[in-house]
Amino acid sequence: MSAGRRETPQNRTCQDAVLFSNSLMSGEWLLAVPLQLEPIHPFTGWDVESDWSPLHDAAFNGRVLALQGLIGQGTCVNLSTLDRVSPLHGACARGHLACADLLIQNGANVNGSTVDGVTPLSEACARGHVTMASLLLQRGANPSGSDHTNSPIHRAAAKGHPECMEPLVRHGADVDQVIEQQGSPLHVACSNQHLSTVKKLLELGACVNSSVRGESPLHIAARLSSPELASVLLDHGAAPSPRNWEGKRPLDLAPPDSPVERLLRQGEVSPLMQLCRLHIRRTLGKWRLRSIDELHLPADIKRYLLYQSNTGGEPTHRY
Repeated sequence: MSAGRRETPQNRTCQDAVLFSNSLMSGEWLLAVPLQLEPIHPFTGWDVESDWSPLHDAAFNGRVLALQGLIGQGTCVNLSTLDRVSPLHGACARGHLACADLLIQNGANVNGSTVDGVTPLSEACARGHVTMASLLLQRGANPSGSDHTNSPIHRAAAKGHPECMEPLVRHGADVDQVIEQQGSPLHVACSNQHLSTVKKLLELGACVNSSVRGESPLHIAARLSSPELASVLLDHGAAPSPRNWEGKRPLDLAPPDSPVERLLRQGEVSPLMQLCRLHIRRTLGKWRLRSIDELHLPADIKRYLLYQSNTGGEPTHRY
């Protein structure tokens, strides 16, 4: 029995039970209770009246004692709606750690997914609940998610939650996982202009030149005319010359005489010190970047290699 699926009496008889009280399903997915109709996620097809159960209610609202009582009465912890939304999804969405822990201890499926492929871990990461994400990972949650459209690391990148990246990567998530139409987490973070998330992904070894139909993160920064993004990407070795599916370089996409255009022209030449840093990091590879701290090198050099400082305290590419 894998972590997060401990065998219990109710677990043996009600795996993935589903409510079928009403066949009419319409509207947005609402994690709500009477007098509190709050849409919190763009799932479709959850009618509150037909699918909501007391167990969902208790988990979503953080009522640990009520949850404990329902479980004690034999209520199935894996009870789900027709869209396969479980009480654990609700607890994770709201960040109710004690409720999530209680559900998992009693056999809740940590890898259960909705019809849209959203797992409890994806939900926690989308909302920046890093302690919840760590709990789920420790209890056996798949760091890559259940499908190729709603991976936890992509959802954290889309919503700008860099704090969730570390535990995901530590438990085996691929920082360069590519999803069709979305690209890598770095593409997603750049598209949403989450600078701190971009920095965290690069710190964790994300490929700065990852490409989807020739479109690199630097192409995105140029399209958005974001000098902040372009500066960080260039400092991490982004190539300014590759062409996308339209045959355009990042420089071709930047507004004329803009800070981004000036940065991209500078980016065609890098200082020797910067080139050495990039070469060392590429030689180590993303899975061994953490070992830099263990090298017998002066502290200043280690900080420089980890992008924790620059000579003069300034980025190599300034705008």
